[in-house]
Amino acid sequence: MQLHGLIHSFPKHIKFFIAAFVVVLSIGYISGLLFVGQTESTNPDGIEENYLGNEEVEDVKVMKFEKGEREMLTIIHTHILSMSFIFFLLGGLLAISSLPLKLKSFLMIEPFVSIILTFGGIYFLWKGVGWMKYVVMISGTLMTAVFVIGAGAVLIQLFSSEKK
Repeated sequence: MQLHGLIHSFPKHIKFFIAAFVVVLSIGYISGLLFVGQTESTNPDGIEENYLGNEEVEDVKVMKFEKGEREMLTIIHTHILSMSFIFFLLGGLLAISSLPLKLKSFLMIEPFVSIILTFGGIYFLWKGVGWMKYVVMISGTLMTAVFVIGAGAVLIQLFSSEKK
């Protein structure tokens, strides 16, 4: 079965269905990023503070407390499962695109590595491995970049007529 470029042969109503899905998925992903921004977890120290608290820091705007084990396991469990589905579905759409094979493969596989590094890193940070905040920040940024590129590529592929 030939998957490469299959997306170009879909009828218009299926292309619009896929486009609507990718747009709504992107809105959901971006709203999650807005939440991360609200928790001030966009830098290494903010990431650390979000999970380990800041009760011992003087002169803070918002008091944060260390997350408990149950809360951490819930955060990690739900994010790993939901993000795996997000990237599985987006990867499936990338698989039928006409992007170059190496780019397509990277965009399909890398998010799963970043999911493990990001949420595994959050767990290890919470367990006291302080340098994991950098791993979390880098892998989270890469995961977001891959999402944006992948979603954009799918939308472009849906409405480009030629196979590349």
